[in-house]
Amino acid sequence: MRIAKSVSALILLAAGAVWLVAGAPRTDVATAERSEEAARRNVAYLVEVSGVINPASSAFIVQSVEKANQTEAECVIIRLDTPGGLLESTRQIVKAILASEVPVVVYVAPSGSRAASAGVFISLACHVVAMAPGTNIGAAHPVGLGGEQPDTTMTDKIVNDSAAYIKSIARHRGRNEKWAEDAVRKSVSVTETEAVRLNVADLVCGSVTELLDELDGREVKLPSGPRELDTEDADVEELTMNLRFRILNVISDPNIAYILLILGIYGIFFELSNPGSILPGVLGGIFILLSLYALQTLPVNYAGLLLILLAIILFIAEIKITSYGLLTVGGVICMALGSMMLLESPEPYAKISWQIIVAATASTTAFFMFAVAKGMLAQRLKPTTGKRGLVGEVGRVRGRSEIGWKVFVHGELWDAEGPETLEVGDAVRVKGMEGFRLIVEKYTE
Repeated sequence: MRIAKSVSALILLAAGAVWLVAGAPRTDVATAERSEEAARRNVAYLVEVSGVINPASSAFIVQSVEKANQTEAECVIIRLDTPGGLLESTRQIVKAILASEVPVVVYVAPSGSRAASAGVFISLACHVVAMAPGTNIGAAHPVGLGGEQPDTTMTDKIVNDSAAYIKSIARHRGRNEKWAEDAVRKSVSVTETEAVRLNVADLVCGSVTELLDELDGREVKLPSGPRELDTEDADVEELTMNLRFRILNVISDPNIAYILLILGIYGIFFELSNPGSILPGVLGGIFILLSLYALQTLPVNYAGLLLILLAIILFIAEIKITSYGLLTVGGVICMALGSMMLLESPEPYAKISWQIIVAATASTTAFFMFAVAKGMLAQRLKPTTGKRGLVGEVGRVRGRSEIGWKVFVHGELWDAEGPETLEVGDAVRVKGMEGFRLIVEKYTE
């Protein structure tokens, strides 16, 4: 019965993890039915995107655009602040925007924000590009997100492909193709006023309200033909990420992914150290699956990942093999090196914080040093049971026996051989044992 319950719990947890990673029913932004109230209102959807463009943020933007098309909203405003992200996720967003029958407006805001790298592709694909004062756009040169260092030929292929892609987007929207190509090839970046002057952006607005006033009456080109925006009395409705998207967005952070991987290693280690605990093994498996989901979107160096896996093997081997801590030392070294090599990218958003690497390595080292020290101490302790446990024990002479003396040692009365000069009540110490007979000597406290 207990095993059946454990298996059932494991199945439920695994199903939950699959639902989280593979996809849950779309609720917030993917509602397919159009409400009558939304049809009567002039709605402008506001979508907040802050951080790295990853599969979670990509799916959120795409579903927001889909909802706007289903409800025939007036427009979608993407308030953007991003350092960049994955090109594949960016392409999905760009395709959804280019195919949209509802105008999509990007608003680089608030002040101090940027639309860098992947943000440039997304911005140029939108029907209208607006920027808040004190913002910038550009630096779209592609970087290796596979952990490897591509050769010159591969680098040229990636750059040429990205340059052609962004030029086609700029041409489609009637924007500055030369600047768009330079943003990819030369990583140029411009301020909001320069962007308007260079025909990269359309407007500089200090708020969403001001943006709506500027958009009113502006004509945009949709796949079905031109359309004039009517945003004067539009109601702004903010779309937010549902729980699933928020969780996936959080675990896609390199630091979170690394922490999940370390926790997963600990869980598997404790399960193998104490078979039958179940909970550490289940949690460890879930954490490792979630970390692998996150790592697929990050610049993973497979040499670093293999070193961390080798560290796991060495930690597990320490349980089975008496190495006096050598396997643990090797595991800690592999873990430290693997952590430093795990993610390689020139972009800060795709790196693991040094503080987290040091904290994880130091805590792992401290734990295993403590465990090994306790193990070695236990090996040096004097035996407390059996024949060896009696040697060195001190007892008292209780009387004579057929072979010598009756000695009370360790809570028991034993036959013992000892000096004839002993007397009842004398303290004796056990020197050895022959069969069930003790060999004792007089003990002076």
